[in-house]
Amino acid sequence: MRDRFDVVVVGAGPAGIFAARELVKSGLDVAVIDKGKPLGERLCPLKAGMTSSCAHCNPCGVLSGWGGAGAFSDGKLTLTPEFGGNLERYVGRERLCALIEEVDAAYMRYGDDTPLYEPDPSFAAEVVKKGRGAGLQVIPAKIRHVGTDKSSFILRGFYDELKGKAAMFMETEVTGVVAEGGSVKGVTLGDGSFIAAQAVILAPGRVGAPWVERLAKDLGLPVDSIPVDVGLRLEMPAEWSEAITQQFYEVKVLFDAPTFDDKVRTFCMCPHGEVVTEYQSEWDVVTVNGHSYRDHKTDNTNFAILVSTEFTEPFRDPNGYGAHIARLANMLGGGALIQRLGDLKAGRRSTRSRIERGLTRPTLKDAEPGDISFALPYRHLKDILEMVSALDAIMPGIDGPHTLLYGVEVKFYSLRLSVNGDLQTPIRGLYAAGDGAGITRGLIQSSASGIVAARAITQTMKAKGLS
Repeated sequence: MRDRFDVVVVGAGPAGIFAARELVKSGLDVAVIDKGKPLGERLCPLKAGMTSSCAHCNPCGVLSGWGGAGAFSDGKLTLTPEFGGNLERYVGRERLCALIEEVDAAYMRYGDDTPLYEPDPSFAAEVVKKGRGAGLQVIPAKIRHVGTDKSSFILRGFYDELKGKAAMFMETEVTGVVAEGGSVKGVTLGDGSFIAAQAVILAPGRVGAPWVERLAKDLGLPVDSIPVDVGLRLEMPAEWSEAITQQFYEVKVLFDAPTFDDKVRTFCMCPHGEVVTEYQSEWDVVTVNGHSYRDHKTDNTNFAILVSTEFTEPFRDPNGYGAHIARLANMLGGGALIQRLGDLKAGRRSTRSRIERGLTRPTLKDAEPGDISFALPYRHLKDILEMVSALDAIMPGIDGPHTLLYGVEVKFYSLRLSVNGDLQTPIRGLYAAGDGAGITRGLIQSSASGIVAARAITQTMKAKGLS
């Protein structure tokens, strides 16, 4: 491996890929480094039927590798600036909208048959009205659904674009960043070697959020605490929400839970999809998520309900808090827990036989029947149950006994690096992008953030006469 590049990009997820694509256009010498496997070698033993439960792969094949967590995600491209992160606060709304269009066009270069969902205005208005009557804020959004099975084609296209133009080092771990005199000097690798660079982009994805947190402490970088999202994934027969998902694909709903006045939201709706597990190796916990495919449909729809909690001083470990809750669920079930809503309301654990008698057949076969109330704090559980009750106004049946609850779902990106409008940290030449840095929360804005950082670097290099 060479020991010097113009720019090192840490992470081969959407932010890292789009940053590299932009940098090579200017003729810069770029290295992309990721601890995960190449796209064709990424594998989940559980999904492949090689094991009956999560194999605790380190790194997790679902979360790490070329394409990042997006390679196995539901593949939703949210084209509405209100969703997907906080990039607007850095670049402004007008520039963000232009970046969304640019990123969408790049994805469509390899996925031009991807369906676009934009609800009919009159139908959307009726759903909004029904939701408002139940205390729900329904926000229509424009969404493309790539699908988990189609994402690999697009990511392969991006890889082929960069092949021969950028050096790509997979299964290689970046352990640290070296800075001197307020400027970045390069990165250190797991084998002890050093790669010099004039600029470094930190884009490790959400699986890399704990690594970014440690790095910030080592470098003395300021961080902002943002809400930690903890909740459950719900699964139900697809027909209960079919009228909405056929138009919205993913209905985005915000809710102020009345008892505790907490912010609660739906997240990652997967029509005709499946519930999956993810192994968070940093915390040694198994959490749940959802995928859906273009060509493979199930009879169920799933989505998460997440409670956002913003802690005050002196608490500074929101990711650790989320990991603690996930660890409780794993302790009870050996991995993911599953419970019928009816059993939860009756104050009893679910059993395999009760679930089999229900109307909803679970898509996550290795989830252990149990009692989620032993893992999730009462406050979070109360918030979720109140939102489920309200959602029945727009998805009749969801508040009944046959809805399945999987626990837990935690989003580990609760610390945000302090950056300027170019996404540069207080260390000159050190930039941050994507979900792992707390800048974004989704494929489109993550990709856009990579472009922002890369263009800032290119401009700086040109000013120095280096590109």
